Amino acid sequence: MKLSTWKAILLLVLSFTVVLGGIIYLGTPTTITLITAGVVVITLSLIWGISWEKIEEDLIETIKSMLLAILILLAVGMLIGAWMLSGTIPLIVYYGLVSIDPSFFLIITALVCSFMSIMAGTSWGTIGTVGVALMGVSLGLGIPVHYTAGAVVVGAFFGDKLSPLSDTTIMAPTMAGVKLVDHIKHMLWTTIPGYLISLVLYLILGFQFGGQIENSENVNLILSTLSENFNLNPILIIPPLLVLLLIYFKKPTLPVFGVGIIAGCILAVIFQGRDVLEVFSALNNGYSQATNIPIVDEIVQRGGMSSMLGTVALLISAAVFGSPLKSAGVVHILLDKIVALAKSGKAMMSSSLALHGILFTITGSYYVTYAVIGPIISPLYDKFGLHRKTGLVRWRILEPL
Repeated sequence: MKLSTWKAILLLVLSFTVVLGGIIYLGTPTTITLITAGVVVITLSLIWGISWEKIEEDLIETIKSMLLAILILLAVGMLIGAWMLSGTIPLIVYYGLVSIDPSFFLIITALVCSFMSIMAGTSWGTIGTVGVALMGVSLGLGIPVHYTAGAVVVGAFFGDKLSPLSDTTIMAPTMAGVKLVDHIKHMLWTTIPGYLISLVLYLILGFQFGGQIENSENVNLILSTLSENFNLNPILIIPPLLVLLLIYFKKPTLPVFGVGIIAGCILAVIFQGRDVLEVFSALNNGYSQATNIPIVDEIVQRGGMSSMLGTVALLISAAVFGSPLKSAGVVHILLDKIVALAKSGKAMMSSSLALHGILFTITGSYYVTYAVIGPIISPLYDKFGLHRKTGLVRWRILEPL
């Protein structure tokens, strides 16, 4: 059973009102707000005749589509905890502070994150590992962390979009019936110009940080504190090199991260003298030992599976919010309206772009937008004489880091 158009529109309006009102005006937690909106939609759907079995089925399917993303998030949290405890990330921070010229730090950050993301096929994994280390270097060099965060995100998402190992890069052309290579080549038209502009701006922006004498005291403090609290043996660089090597040979992301986690745990025992309980604690809660130097604690007290649970809760809340809208037929009604209104190829492309944005906002999952809209929209591109490689627009606005 599907709802009438006016009921579907009412559900859409009510759900967005609850979300926007709760987050923007009341300042309520995003997860609880999304769940509340989902409960409102589910309640009205049940009253209007949508079966609970259908809602439950769609909810399970949506969460199932997010499962890989959730597992990667948890693995990244454990990886950061293991690499902090082993001294791997502190080692990268240490040598980064010693060797990197502040003038070129931002552009190097973007380039390094691009390389890592292309090799790994995951923006989250790049941001959570190399990105975390570079944020620590940024603090030491006195470069505003929001500048560094921007460079990390630019590099990570650029690499992820063009990586043949990325799940979304693979899924988008698959759902549209397009070859992977054609999809990646087509994205170059928009990604390369934006990426080059970003690199130029980061290069220009970085010049203001060249030769900052006023930060030398902080740098020396961080270097000495890291040396005192960690055994910074060069062998500690093995885990990230091992991860990169396995990625180069196109091994799956989760097993690769598992190898990185195990390597970090072993090195933590050998070089930092940690016992099994400390290793397990770091995997769960992250590195928590205080150095009593605030700037260093801000760098090293990170990671752990528990640090990712908030993002996991957000994903599940998004599923609770978006799934009943799908069950009630809101998505199909939007598609029907697009088919009825689109009179030209340009209108179809604009409608596809808008619809992906709307559905992604509703569900919080690009897996859902690809799986639901891709097979439906793609034949319409054939009808208007458009190549399908232009059809699946990749939305990344709300993806968790």
